Amino acid sequence: MAGMCRREKISMSSSRLGLRLAACLLNISEARRKNIVENIANAALGKNGQKHPEVSVLNIFSDQDYNRSVITIAASVDELGNSVLAACLEAFQSIDMEVQEGIHPCLGAVDLIPIYPLTGVGVEECGALARSVGASPYVMNCNVTIDSQDLALGRAIARAIRGSHADGLKGVQAMAFPHEGKIEIACNVESFEGQEATEISEDFEYMSYSVLGDHFSYVSPHCIEARVKKLASDQRIGTIGRALIGFTPQECKNCAEYAIKESIGEFWKLRGGIFM
Repeated sequence: MAGMCRREKISMSSSRLGLRLAACLLNISEARRKNIVENIANAALGKNGQKHPEVSVLNIFSDQDYNRSVITIAASVDELGNSVLAACLEAFQSIDMEVQEGIHPCLGAVDLIPIYPLTGVGVEECGALARSVGASPYVMNCNVTIDSQDLALGRAIARAIRGSHADGLKGVQAMAFPHEGKIEIACNVESFEGQEATEISEDFEYMSYSVLGDHFSYVSPHCIEARVKKLASDQRIGTIGRALIGFTPQECKNCAEYAIKESIGEFWKLRGGIFM
């Protein structure tokens, strides 16, 4: 596998617009009631019909089996805290955890509230915004489905690709879940500090970006899928497909800049929120 992938270089070091943007990938424990999910997303944009021009919901990814949605909220760093808080309050009021069911583990109506810098702002400032919530370089979510119902096999593959494994993928955390009659390998893909990439190839392993001069890398979705496919094929099992939950770091930055510049609060409607 070491020779399969190389690196791809992308840049997030500057913004032509002079914006200071951050994003929150808000994880909520609801996916089966689309109206509830969209009400929570809209709460981030403003109240009483007044939409804030420096806030946009870029994406909604909802999974029926997991009964979980990830709402990507991008905003100026000065406005993001209020927007996320408004969305959380709507979620607390709308989601009854006494009756909530789903195969994905959850802590509550609002499960995760990570804050990530996009442009013109660093991790430290996002950390001050997040306080106890948590801020870090961008964490991407990438899931690969294997053509099997064998959960034990799925868990073995998940263990093998984790960054904590001797031959695993750096920065990758993985779990296996039953999903739509198959097994899904669900991965959190953490960015880690690293050198600028110097090679560009379609068969890359790492993608690199920079925020305020700090360089980060992360394992590419292509390489995660290739590794899962190889491990599954060793057991004579195929793969069905890959799902990227939201964006890569560069995609999130580009969409956020465009949405804020054009004052498109409901950006997810332009690209189509994904309800599975």
